[in-house]
Amino acid sequence: MMVNVAQRVATERVQPIMDRHPINQPLSKQAMLEIYAVLAELGITAPRLPIEAGGGGLRMLDYGMMIEQLPPVVALSLISHEGTIARIHHGCSPDIRDRYLPDLIAGRKIACTANTEAGAGSDSGAVRTKLRMDGENAFITGSKMWITNASVCDVVNVSCTIGTDANGRSMVRRVLVDRSEVEFEVRETPVMGLQQGHLSELVFDETRVPASHIIGEVGDAAKTLTLAWNGNRPLLGLMCVHLAQKAFDLALAHAKEHRQFGKPIGAHQLVQQDLADIETHIVTARLLCYSALDAIDRGARANGTSAMAKRYATQACERAIHLAMQVHGGMGISQEMGLEQMWRDARMFQVPDGMNGILALIQGRELTGIGAFR
Repeated sequence: MMVNVAQRVATERVQPIMDRHPINQPLSKQAMLEIYAVLAELGITAPRLPIEAGGGGLRMLDYGMMIEQLPPVVALSLISHEGTIARIHHGCSPDIRDRYLPDLIAGRKIACTANTEAGAGSDSGAVRTKLRMDGENAFITGSKMWITNASVCDVVNVSCTIGTDANGRSMVRRVLVDRSEVEFEVRETPVMGLQQGHLSELVFDETRVPASHIIGEVGDAAKTLTLAWNGNRPLLGLMCVHLAQKAFDLALAHAKEHRQFGKPIGAHQLVQQDLADIETHIVTARLLCYSALDAIDRGARANGTSAMAKRYATQACERAIHLAMQVHGGMGISQEMGLEQMWRDARMFQVPDGMNGILALIQGRELTGIGAFR
């Protein structure tokens, strides 16, 4: 029932909002707020928070099955938003929680997390954006990049360093920045896919925030990020599954209808093999992502499982879409069919929350007990 409702809402209410806007330009803030109002009605703007805290209290597997039904550009925005809500909830003061979470959960405001920097992507402990404290105020200086939702957000959870420890590692603090109170530069980043989404660079130059907006404890940023990443990775994999399933549906219909050499192309053996391979890629990717989410729900250690799920799903689904393009012949590379956009969108998902090389090393570390990058 949850899956059916999510599918119907995505088709009847979310997609029409997206269709009113160019497919190759970021959606307006107003359009995003319309979409978030729908997501709030669906109850998935804070799925990882318990019900008593105003959240959805969902199992990760249930959430993943619903995420799979959403347009991927919306789903990617959502996990940035709801992941930030979870980070604010865990570690902020009651005043901050009461001030910001109701509007974020209701979809009246949008949130994001800014962690990645030029030298601190997969190595989240290498953050160099500085936080300088001075009495009741704190000042942020530095830049962040590849930040989902940044150009349309109202609040940003920023990872900053207050210095280094005895081993030379950054001592990272989290700061909540309210865009209605301070100004900082946001530069939209043009990308090959998911072009209705919002991916940006943020520049802080002695940006002043109240010291009361520093949340959590020193060093807890890496832990909260890792916990979120473990859940996000299979969710990202399922966004690719969504795209691959759409491509497969088109390919199957085309194979039954399009004729060559006197019969439907689906009657030719190699086309049947392509269709079988596409379905196999989709089913294995979906089940691997479901398995990783189920492991999280059971309280099992999911670092390796979740890394494996995202790495496999993003690659398998990109391959599935490629094969669907092959089945369509010349139409497969036309903008009219939309398959080339699906391929570009799917390729984008290999980047957020860990590139595939890093994910392989995370899985390898879980297998051997030996870290390859420390």
